[in-house]
Amino acid sequence: MNNPLLTAIRWYQKRGGSRHFFNTECNYTPSCSEYTYQAISNFGTWDGLKLGFKRIRRCSNPDCSHKIHDPVPKVGPPHVN
Repeated sequence: MNNPLLTAIRWYQKRGGSRHFFNTECNYTPSCSEYTYQAISNFGTWDGLKLGFKRIRRCSNPDCSHKIHDPVPKVGPPHVN
């Protein structure tokens, strides 16, 4: 199931990502879509999606004046809550 999700994320990114689809820009680097892509690649579909959704929920400050560096963790917890 990873491949279709990763393909969908790349499709979204190639078409302009959040700027194109939601008229907003991610507050983080890497972007939320890239973070989710990396998380799925590193930790599998289920844990990667959980990490990605948690990141997207934090990315909600339209007045953020600078990008916050927040990379995917090197080692994932056994169960992401």
